[in-house]
Amino acid sequence: MVCYLCEKEPPASYFGYLCVKCRRVKHLLNLYEDDVYETLEKVLVRSQPQQEHKIKTIDAEKIKITVEDEKNEYYLRRNKNKKDKE
Repeated sequence: MVCYLCEKEPPASYFGYLCVKCRRVKHLLNLYEDDVYETLEKVLVRSQPQQEHKIKTIDAEKIKITVEDEKNEYYLRRNKNKKDKE
């Protein structure tokens, strides 16, 4: 038998349906009601512009890494060639 919410961990008690973590989430929902949903949406869910920005940032990092790798490879080859000539 597994937790009804996360479906990963065993329930906290024999007669319960939720694991310890999910019971904590349920408790927070009971305490803060809609504030929990708003917080989750603001913190964990990305809007379309945020998704596009993240994709551009990741692509820019990949390009930067590729260029740096190419430069390092060039310098390594260049140094090797200088040693061969001497």
